[in-house]
Amino acid sequence: MMGSRGTSVVLSRAARMRQKLQSALEASALDIEDVSYQHAGHAAVKDNANETHFNIKVISPKFEGQNLVKRHRMVYDLLTDELNSGLHAISIVAKTPTESGS
Repeated sequence: MMGSRGTSVVLSRAARMRQKLQSALEASALDIEDVSYQHAGHAAVKDNANETHFNIKVISPKFEGQNLVKRHRMVYDLLTDELNSGLHAISIVAKTPTESGS
């Protein structure tokens, strides 16, 4: 039997994004919705690729004191690898726990 080191698990883009955002932002709520199907056939979507467009809603205490641009930059910076490997577009809603009422 192979140990866990020999096991290769391929995570979906959404799962990788979830891990990165949850870990770095300590999100109290995180919703990632794949809306790629809405963009199938668009010029920027090559070969009807999957997992290219996402809506992200994240609630994080790390957003406290950060303006909207800085919050979005935090999310984009965490997803640089994905954006460089086929992720085409993301829509972001980034709130603090206070703003979300949670």
